[in-house]
Amino acid sequence: MFNNIFQNKKVIVTGNTGFKGSWLSAWLHLMGANVTGISIDVPTEPSLFRVLGMEGKIDHHFADICDLPAMLKIFTAAEPDYVFHLAAQPIVSVSYDDPVSTLQTNILGTAHILESLRTMNKPCIAVMITSDKCYDNVEWIWGYREQDALGGKDPYSASKGGAEIVIKTYYHSWFKKPGSNVKLVSVRAGNVIGGGDWAENRIVPDCIRAWSSQKAVSIRHPHSTRPWQHVLEPLSGYLRAAQILEEGKQPCNGEAFNFGPNSEQEHTVLDLLKSISQFWKFDNKTDHFSVDTNHSFHEAGLLKLNCDKALHFLQWRPVLDFEHTSKFTGSWYNEFYHTRQAEMYDYSVQQIREYAERAKQKSLSWVL
Repeated sequence: MFNNIFQNKKVIVTGNTGFKGSWLSAWLHLMGANVTGISIDVPTEPSLFRVLGMEGKIDHHFADICDLPAMLKIFTAAEPDYVFHLAAQPIVSVSYDDPVSTLQTNILGTAHILESLRTMNKPCIAVMITSDKCYDNVEWIWGYREQDALGGKDPYSASKGGAEIVIKTYYHSWFKKPGSNVKLVSVRAGNVIGGGDWAENRIVPDCIRAWSSQKAVSIRHPHSTRPWQHVLEPLSGYLRAAQILEEGKQPCNGEAFNFGPNSEQEHTVLDLLKSISQFWKFDNKTDHFSVDTNHSFHEAGLLKLNCDKALHFLQWRPVLDFEHTSKFTGSWYNEFYHTRQAEMYDYSVQQIREYAERAKQKSLSWVL
């Protein structure tokens, strides 16, 4: 996978204890990378980080990305060949409860990672992960392109738009110059689902918490449409972007890339839950969903991404259709809560290998 560029390489993953960060760390570990993780805490209980036993597989540091001296110390010691920056405050509802902390973590924290890169004295490739929420969502029906306006109406969207501006500033001020040790891209994705997510106020984790307690899940917007994608889809894009930067076959340094599903992947919340529920072992036949009309904060409507740029420069395309996205997700949770025929790390690696095999069947460049 990815032409084995991560074998025996030193890789920093910030936000490694989170949902996406844990999957990414496991994938890098599988490919032979020496992973250094940076996270302020383990954000949920249960957590994918601990379920997969990642503490024993990587060099983990509990540290705050808002602490610049701590970041400089870790980067100096780790001497990374690659950096994947995922650490963030990732929940929209939390951004309303604590907007200042959200802005500090997502903007200033990103600046600290970039500053740590700037002070390094060795070549390094950085993939800076923000979100599809970085765009100013005017709720039009076509996908947002990388050059569209940034910034949103809620604190979380503002923080992600701000992070993108900081990334652009560092690139043009330092990393674009001849002789720079750092090459970077910013990457944007959203509506990510998959096994091992237990975050608050996300539809699939809310579902699993309710179902595992034999309760019906409360849905805020059952008919809202989202372009759902499995977590391995954007992660394959992040890894592919790093590969292209490493190999220098495309002029991608300083560019932004969207990663999202095909247009037919747009389904309602209710469609998603019905699809996932097929892979969950229920003990009773009662209704599994109820509608909650009591929600006080603004959530954007349809927001989808145009991924033509990733297709052209990275030869990246999504792998899973909606059915397999749901199956990968529902079956992982069913394995965790009900079956446990294998260690969850082994089961997750099995899903990564199945995903790669499906990519190979589609003749995608990163797995050939």
